Amino acid sequence: MRLRELLGADELGLLLLVGRDTDGDVLDRAIRAVPTIDLADPARFLTGGELVLSELSWWRKDGDAEAFVRILDRAGVAALAAGEAAYGFVPDDLVRACRRHGLPLIAVKPETSFAAVTEHVLRRLPGRHDGDLAAVVERHRQLLTGRSAPDSVLELLRHSLGLDVRVLSVTGRQIAGPRPPLHARTATALAGRYLAARRACEAAPHRVTLADRLYSLVPVRGAATRSAPATPPGGAEHAGELGDWLLVVEADTSAWPPADTELLDRIVELVADARSAHDRAKVALNDLARQLLDLLHSRVPPDEIPVRLSSTAQAVVSQKDTWQRCQFVVARAEWHATRPIPAPALRVLLEEALIQPDGPVPVSPEDIAATVDDGQAVLFVLVPEPTDGLPEPALDCAALQRRLAGVLARWLGPTGSVSVGVSSPVAAPGNARGALDAARTALRMAHDGPERVTVRGPDDLTSHVLSLLLLIPAEARQAFAARLLGPLRDHDSRHRTDLLNTLKTFLDCDGSWTTCADRLRLHVNSLRQRMARIEQLTGQDLARLETRLDFLAALKAC
Repeated sequence: MRLRELLGADELGLLLLVGRDTDGDVLDRAIRAVPTIDLADPARFLTGGELVLSELSWWRKDGDAEAFVRILDRAGVAALAAGEAAYGFVPDDLVRACRRHGLPLIAVKPETSFAAVTEHVLRRLPGRHDGDLAAVVERHRQLLTGRSAPDSVLELLRHSLGLDVRVLSVTGRQIAGPRPPLHARTATALAGRYLAARRACEAAPHRVTLADRLYSLVPVRGAATRSAPATPPGGAEHAGELGDWLLVVEADTSAWPPADTELLDRIVELVADARSAHDRAKVALNDLARQLLDLLHSRVPPDEIPVRLSSTAQAVVSQKDTWQRCQFVVARAEWHATRPIPAPALRVLLEEALIQPDGPVPVSPEDIAATVDDGQAVLFVLVPEPTDGLPEPALDCAALQRRLAGVLARWLGPTGSVSVGVSSPVAAPGNARGALDAARTALRMAHDGPERVTVRGPDDLTSHVLSLLLLIPAEARQAFAARLLGPLRDHDSRHRTDLLNTLKTFLDCDGSWTTCADRLRLHVNSLRQRMARIEQLTGQDLARLETRLDFLAALKAC
């Protein structure tokens, strides 16, 4: 197939950026292969004549394109097709580099998938037949980096063979595959059947029939567990099984001919590579979560925490060297009253339940760093910065409880329980220790709840304080408020200051310095001076959760 023919395919909507229409030699170049490449140095995978598809994950700044394009040109590739999905455009740096080297450059709009371009070319290559797909998948497996997902190959199979293949987690979350995803009930049921088959030590693939549809379930495990045998339930091994991925094929793969079975093996290897890259990234994140928790337990001043994390946790979690807005999630669980669920297994389960890439508060796997502390799972979840005029973004505790309950219906057992505490968003490191204490207070409240799966958050802390106040006589409430808030009222009255309102606003903002300062139209340093004066007058330490709850109760009692 020639470049001219590819550019004439209206359904693809490709745009030629470099290479004039009048230049016959360029547009008559023959295409003999269509690899997807996102390595900075792809030389070892090129032999000439390729239409190279790239999502540009290797490009970060001006100057990066020169070396990449020089390698393509020396290898004799036919053209470079650059996806616009990552940046919304093709960088000028890449356009200039392609012009310097005389390499045709094609823009692929975001709504055009690489799989559609690949399939369009493969169908027109001489001698192409369905048996070649195994080789195509193997080539994709070699070229895909840890940042890439196997979606392009799965979509190629769907277009070429009419075969739906998806990758699910054991909670039923779709990791890769065609859109729209399976119905939530179907996905959860398939994941439950997979866990049951795994615990029964059944040989894969597992055949499952749901609503008159036959599915084959193939395990996709990380490098460390790929050759390990399945184990029955009962202990720490649940952390492994809850992290499994499974390949879902809407067909009976046990009846497939050898060529198609080989194709399935190549797909499993591809997904296993992506799974291993995912696992390596999570190990790094979780190690850094441990470092962050150790800093919060230490006597390190709050202002030093971001400095110490600049090359560790925050740099890896958020790719930024400043403190990022996050929430703390703390949990514990039990099979029954005397036997706790291993915290590593609970950590994996919570990570799965928290991932919501398309939710009101988007959370991706890269936004979660998790560790274990004193038998509890502790997670740090990055959440978006607030937008003017809109409610402050925060995790939805009720939605999290529903997702956990749905997953645990097939996993927890008849007498088990899970308790989760969630903090308010933490916008500055000075509030981190108090927020972690608040999450643990919410966890204690959740453990006393009547439900088998209970999630408690900031709103529950406030309602808990109010419910306790109602049990105290009015005279005692007023005396408590006068003792705690009296010095501030007296100071405001004598010096015409605004300390009482400053304290109330600070607590309303969940202890966020930046939010409170914006609401009061103060510089953060001025706010800190006011809060220091409040601590001096009352003799209280506002960094402590107990102090904040006392002040909150006093304000509510007025």
